[in-house]
Amino acid sequence: MDNPLLAALFEEEERRPASVSELNSEIKAVLERSFATVWVEGEITNFHAAASGHWYFSLTDGDSLIKAACFKGQNFRIRFKPSDGLLVRIRGRLAVYEPRGELQIVVESLEPVGEGALAVAFEQIKMKLSREGLFDESLKRPLPPFPRKVGIVTSRTGAALHDILTVLKRRARSVNVVVVPTLVQGEFAAEQIAAGIATANEFNRSCEEGNRIDVLIVGRGGGSAEDLWAFNEEVVARAIRGSAIPVISAVGHEVDFTIADLAADLRAPTPSAAAEIVARAESEVIQVLDNSFGQLRRALGTALLTARADLQSLAMAPVFAEFPARIREHRYRADELLMQSEDVLSRMLRQRLDALRGVAGRLSPVALGAKLGENKRRLGLLEHRAATAAATTPLKGTQKLEKTMAQLDALSPLRVLHRGYSITERPDGHIIRDAAETQPGDSVRIRLEKGNLEATITAATE
Repeated sequence: MDNPLLAALFEEEERRPASVSELNSEIKAVLERSFATVWVEGEITNFHAAASGHWYFSLTDGDSLIKAACFKGQNFRIRFKPSDGLLVRIRGRLAVYEPRGELQIVVESLEPVGEGALAVAFEQIKMKLSREGLFDESLKRPLPPFPRKVGIVTSRTGAALHDILTVLKRRARSVNVVVVPTLVQGEFAAEQIAAGIATANEFNRSCEEGNRIDVLIVGRGGGSAEDLWAFNEEVVARAIRGSAIPVISAVGHEVDFTIADLAADLRAPTPSAAAEIVARAESEVIQVLDNSFGQLRRALGTALLTARADLQSLAMAPVFAEFPARIREHRYRADELLMQSEDVLSRMLRQRLDALRGVAGRLSPVALGAKLGENKRRLGLLEHRAATAAATTPLKGTQKLEKTMAQLDALSPLRVLHRGYSITERPDGHIIRDAAETQPGDSVRIRLEKGNLEATITAATE
């Protein structure tokens, strides 16, 4: 009899009943072995955060309910705080609490499900990281103006990688690409994305400066809010902010906004837009060069046309027609001035010749002989006058001297002495003219016509 239940009915010996503990223990063993991993979605009710750090709540779909426990050692990995009413997806295992025979799910991971739950979780994570300053504008770094190597952290098989590579190939052929493949959705996607960012930075640290990644694009293509949720995880935001390489977030479509966008140095609305941003510098430089080349070519063309027009204008200018006539005019003027100069020189030459002839005539032997005779006659006359003057001049001088001496003699003081007068002098030669100039006892000298007298004043009267 193959059926154990039927076999049990015909057992001859009655089986020993199991204790409650034994039954619960057996149920526990069977359930925990059979439901070692379960995925279940439901709405949280009766949420309670115990002082011990454990979370206890129930999960319901409206018709049925099961208890759940998220212990302290596990709930620190969950980036948001559950609350009643949130729809969540749980990965865990079934467990039986033997003392009460209660069945519960021991939570290993917990993700929000549905727009409402995701929005609550998003706001919780955003608020937490914002308080830490992870989104401060001062932390945003400028992108390199000419990135030579771009790192891409995304799925190897996703449309995002294809879009990025297509744009870079079309617009920035000189840019090299380093792809860091990673999961972009699912339970372990956030950790893999963070690990991919870390790998890119480790790559840079192991490379020479010229081979390093200049900018990192982290993202994926569009999807549902649940699909994009990995980019809302705290671990991804911290990896982006901790990256030494500037990061561009490119998640989903333009309407999708994630925590990674807030943490990144720059948000691109799509992966293609991120590639456009990276390639923009090279494209702009090429565009500038093209524009400059076009402007230069147009400027050269304009300059050549202007120069050609100027040359034609110069060729047709009146000055070139008048130039030969002016040359002839100046030549005639030069000839005229030359003739005038010759006339002047000829006249001056004739005058000099006439003067020379006059001088030559005056210097002829006949003229010189006549001049010499005349000069001899004048010399003889002068010699005669000199001899006459030599003969008469001493006599006249003697007579004049005698006359002068007579005049001097008449005026000499000695001549007065001769008439009986005398001259009284001080010893120093001062002539005394007034008796008041002397004092009794003064010595004086009295000059007579012949000899002197030395005297002493005894009295002086007026």
